[in-house]
Amino acid sequence: MSLINTQVQPFKTQAFHNGKFVEVTDQTLKGKWSVIIFMPAAFTFNCPTEVEDAADNYAEFQKAGAEVYIVTTDTHFSHKVWHETSPAVGKAKFLLVGDPTHQLTRAFDVHIDEEGLALRGTFIVNPDGQIKTMEVHSNEIARDVKETLRKLKAAQYTAAHPGEVCPAKWKEGEKTIAPSLDLVGKI
Repeated sequence: MSLINTQVQPFKTQAFHNGKFVEVTDQTLKGKWSVIIFMPAAFTFNCPTEVEDAADNYAEFQKAGAEVYIVTTDTHFSHKVWHETSPAVGKAKFLLVGDPTHQLTRAFDVHIDEEGLALRGTFIVNPDGQIKTMEVHSNEIARDVKETLRKLKAAQYTAAHPGEVCPAKWKEGEKTIAPSLDLVGKI
């Protein structure tokens, strides 16, 4: 079964955020758009490049009214040290969420049982706590958060404009499509 349009399951965990440890729950996600980015583990090779990419684009996510959550199966203590020792991760102003119990990786179906790590999964959650997009792939392939930002804006647009869809490569401000019987076979 797909997770699309399902509610985020109840959870409670700890995160490192701007020099503090904070609690994060499913209720934390309510009321604004959320981008949840799962990574295998702190102190790896590819993960810091993705954290830095998210950090470099964080202002755009905030401008779009979304919060970013980076999740690994490490503890919030590990995330504190990772933030302090990695120049790339040190740029992060968003929450670095620990999932040592694997509650989140299992709930979002990105857990690798044999390794106790997460696959690279990206989820956009609407303000009501519903998962609107998901992308999961193998850990050797890092992501480009500009595509995540594009998908966020498309999800926000279609939420605000029921009855319209965003075509391939749609970017904010471009034309959308209002599906109708008259368009069948004409696009």
